[in-house]
Amino acid sequence: MMAAIKAGSLAQEVILVDKNPSLGKKLLLSGKGRCNLTNASDLDSFLKRFSKNGEFLRDAFKKFFNQELMDFFQERGLPLKVERQLRVFPVTDSSNSIVNTLEKELLKQNVKIKLNSKATDVLVENNQIKGLYLEEEEFIPCDKIILATGGVSYSFTGSTGEGLELAKKTGHNIVALRPGLVPLVVSEKYIKTLEGLTLKNIRLKFGAGRKEIISEVGELLFTSFGISGPLVLTLSAKIANWLADKKEVFADIDLKPGLTVEQLSARFLREFKTNAKKGIKNVMKSLLPIKLIDLFMELAKINPHKKANQVTQKERETLVTLLKGWRLNISGTRPIEEGMVTQGGVSLKNINPRTMESRIIKGLYFCGEMIDVDADTGGFNLQAAFSTGYLAGESAAL
Repeated sequence: MMAAIKAGSLAQEVILVDKNPSLGKKLLLSGKGRCNLTNASDLDSFLKRFSKNGEFLRDAFKKFFNQELMDFFQERGLPLKVERQLRVFPVTDSSNSIVNTLEKELLKQNVKIKLNSKATDVLVENNQIKGLYLEEEEFIPCDKIILATGGVSYSFTGSTGEGLELAKKTGHNIVALRPGLVPLVVSEKYIKTLEGLTLKNIRLKFGAGRKEIISEVGELLFTSFGISGPLVLTLSAKIANWLADKKEVFADIDLKPGLTVEQLSARFLREFKTNAKKGIKNVMKSLLPIKLIDLFMELAKINPHKKANQVTQKERETLVTLLKGWRLNISGTRPIEEGMVTQGGVSLKNINPRTMESRIIKGLYFCGEMIDVDADTGGFNLQAAFSTGYLAGESAAL
């Protein structure tokens, strides 16, 4: 949409082709339906939030970055707000208002919109784009095509990889697709009993061989198959890469990141002395969510019917160790369809970062999630889509 708007604003004849019956199907889901359209961080901080290829986007961001995007919507009557972690949302808290603003602008720029139309092939002569084939043998003659068909995650929104197939067919390299921002699967069978439990103010450490990543303090959500929530999703792209390299991966959960082992040991001792005659399970209520108490008794091999004054020093130390580093073994990620974004895509070596034009076929441009860039949650991926779309639209039109 942004590519079509920009190209249309430069007095070009633009046709926007979408196989869906309406525009912005995936955009409507973003930010849990609220549309976290960008992040208000500065450029260098922004680029650091991309998993590996952020530098490629520097030219696109210099052309059209977060302030320009925010101005775009606010100048068209849609006020925005900045929330925690500098995430930007429309004041309406509805992604519908973002899509509506884009649709109005498409009409204003005289962009012709073709819905329910699936692209099947491109016509290339002498390494130059000459047209686009649609289903039922329909043909659109043109000298520029911008492919913006997304990755393969959330495939029910229409991003099922046709654009990547077209790119491949025209000689472009496709970097292997993997899920990004995706829940993780754990080996431990007991995880199912914790489904729905959210842990707040915890820290994660992921490890594989000599590699390790330590998260910020934040939230973790247990699912029927493993772990999810902001901390997990943010680091999941790196974990997916470790798993793809056949590494054994674990996650250590620190339930009390604000306390050292010594401080936590002292607190245990104090709690157990003060409540000497109380049952151990009762005393643990001040330290753990109820749902975890029985599990921790089992993991620490402590009789849950013991009184606090019967717990041995060794058992106390085991509990402290568990609270500071409860280990789960990561066996995989959920399928790519469940990832919020797709890692991989059209190789950046095949794309000119100053224009988004293919280095292989003249007049063919790429933008958005189908190129090999991906980032954390927080508005970074959508800004990359808007910026690369803007640059591709401008370059194609000029």
